Amino acid sequence: MLIRYAGIVGAALAAMVALPAAASTLITGAVVYDGSGGAEKRVSVRVEGDKITAVGALKPRKGETVIEAKGLALAPGFIDAHSHHDSDNYADRTMPTLLAQGVTTIVVGQDGSRKGPFAELAAKYAARPAAINVAAYTGHGYLREAAMGADYKRTAKPAELAKMQTLLADDIKAGSLGFSTGLEYDPGIYSDHAELLDLARTAAAGGGRYISHMRSEDVAFDEALDELLDLGAKTGIPVQISHLKLGIADRWGQAKAVLAKLDAARARGINVTADVYPYEYWHSTLTVMFPKRDFTDLAAARFALTHLSTPEGMLLDYYAPEPALEGKTIGQIAAQRSEEPAVTYLWLINRALAWEEAHPEAGGGESVIGTAMAPADVADFLAWKHSVVCSDGMIGSRHPRGAGAMAKILRQYVREEKRLTLAEAVHKMTAQTAEQLGLAGRGLIRPGYKADLVLFDPATITDHAVVGNSAALATGVSHVMVNGAVVYAQGKPTSIWPGRFLKRGTP
Repeated sequence: MLIRYAGIVGAALAAMVALPAAASTLITGAVVYDGSGGAEKRVSVRVEGDKITAVGALKPRKGETVIEAKGLALAPGFIDAHSHHDSDNYADRTMPTLLAQGVTTIVVGQDGSRKGPFAELAAKYAARPAAINVAAYTGHGYLREAAMGADYKRTAKPAELAKMQTLLADDIKAGSLGFSTGLEYDPGIYSDHAELLDLARTAAAGGGRYISHMRSEDVAFDEALDELLDLGAKTGIPVQISHLKLGIADRWGQAKAVLAKLDAARARGINVTADVYPYEYWHSTLTVMFPKRDFTDLAAARFALTHLSTPEGMLLDYYAPEPALEGKTIGQIAAQRSEEPAVTYLWLINRALAWEEAHPEAGGGESVIGTAMAPADVADFLAWKHSVVCSDGMIGSRHPRGAGAMAKILRQYVREEKRLTLAEAVHKMTAQTAEQLGLAGRGLIRPGYKADLVLFDPATITDHAVVGNSAALATGVSHVMVNGAVVYAQGKPTSIWPGRFLKRGTP
């Protein structure tokens, strides 16, 4: 891989990677996967400012920056459809975890969470941008907190719902992608279907979408899916399932039946889609497998550790009451305490709840990685025509998905297992994602589109992050461009921050 200025050599070559977007850059010699899902093309791509201006048989202009790809693949920058990489407020603005995978845009505000009004977040990001673009949903939890405060363990009153609708409408007008819920979590778990319908109607009226961590991904999966589909049917809003999975051993092998139900819903006119991450284990809270919120229920704990995961399949990622327990499984902790794992499970939950009550400013005292899905189901969900790829990852987590999801797709599901062609995988991670989210002017290599681009080697791109070494960076990505600026070159961030906070329908 060589970058050069036409007619300029030496020191200018090394200095180029630290520069912002050049006036004109030509990428030549690449195998181009344009994001459409169509066959690859051997064409050149010209970037001027922050846009792609020409694609085809192009010759360098005098003084133009030239990137000679030497047969590497060129694709639109990958879009992480469900991300929590904003969890540390972009402390490291270079975002090496994402750039090493070719990710140029993340979508936050997922699972009902969000940190404030859309306009405020956009202004804050504009004042201190990172190397990647950010798009956001409006979180149901944010709306409920603003309208109901600490008294949220109930259905909303009419005046409270009206306040939520006003806040949501303001956000949609400001550019939010739509409305997100996390219905297995506080405070969303206490909402009723009527509340969701009213909020979905508000989002739909402004052109927004609905995305949901459904009420159940295991025991009550069917009922949870029916609720999501009902919202789409009654309001006309596009509905997306967050991190589609069958997280219960009793349902393993039934992915194709679920997809048949989704296809039937689409045939009825419901615009239902999904995002999926390529792992058999999730990352959430210890409490998520207790839908009745009874943390004294030993039978429920035993059920969770038999049908939904196992004592050795539940690994503490974060545990504020006793950090020394982090990295241990419930099985290991139970053995140390010489007690039944289900008893230990309840003890861990209640100790964490007590800690959270004493430290309300901390925003949570525990998290866990749970092994719960069958590999064949994950592969089937990923291969569905209407699914896109996400990480659901965050910086600092013991779950490897934040540092590995996109590269793992290209390594495992394209190169090794051949469940997807490279063109199909690129489409899922670029243009299809942009279309499903309502992001305009991104996700394709076409004149007029923003120059978010990744240059990588399909034969070598590999994820290295695993549990125990979850921050290991992917390899195989050569260069990444965001809004026309080179943010990653020769395997390293260039320490510039051209990222933008994207608005729905606006490039």
